[in-house]
Amino acid sequence: MLRCGMAGVEAVLASTRHVFPRHTHDQFGIGVIHQGAHRSLSGRGMVEAGTGDVITVNPGEVHDGAPIGDHGRAWRILYFDPAVISAMVDDMSEGRTKAFEFSHPVLSGGPLVGRFDALFVAMTKDGQATLEREELLLILLAALRPKAGKEPRIPDAVRSVRQLIDDDPASPLTLAALAQEAGLSRFQLLRAFCKATGLTPHAYVMQRRIALARRLIAARLPLAQAAFAAGFADQSHMTRIFVRKYGVSPRLYAEAVA
Repeated sequence: MLRCGMAGVEAVLASTRHVFPRHTHDQFGIGVIHQGAHRSLSGRGMVEAGTGDVITVNPGEVHDGAPIGDHGRAWRILYFDPAVISAMVDDMSEGRTKAFEFSHPVLSGGPLVGRFDALFVAMTKDGQATLEREELLLILLAALRPKAGKEPRIPDAVRSVRQLIDDDPASPLTLAALAQEAGLSRFQLLRAFCKATGLTPHAYVMQRRIALARRLIAARLPLAQAAFAAGFADQSHMTRIFVRKYGVSPRLYAEAVA
């Protein structure tokens, strides 16, 4: 995990055989596979990406990931807070829209790889000008041709439950309490929530808690305190979920962002 010169951007270099379970990110992701191959669930179904392919992910998009073959895979990726991308899309559309999504989870690299590499270097190299970073990001986004999108239709009952979780993911929750909020039976809520989000309510809670823990750790809160504040039973519980989702331990992450 590398320091970035632009607020709201994270850079990751990865080389691993780790199998990532289903999870989501709060950010947009744009990356390049530069060794090996990778298979993953995406918003468009199962996809495969090989060396030289560009990969993208949208905020909230449920995905997983596993290497193809025995030698793992390596990639570099930039994660962008939604506000960063929205501002760029607002500029590109001359104020007509800020809403969009990446419509292709895997694209054949070609010139896109060079554009991404230039942006990755600009984001992670000391002394690079903000002007250059902004220009390179706009150029890459224009080349990726993001599709103007609409918020997917979520049933009101599921939306209210999701909002309840988002507002305070550390709060102790039960399926019965969530079902009461939705005005549904526990089974009805479970079925509707899975259909709408791709995750069970418990899995969604864990995603929101680990995202909160990551932000707290990045703010330099001690690990044990971050675990407690994010609603985990203890630091070891947070560590297990953190490693499953991000492929590194909270301690290594804390050292990388210190």
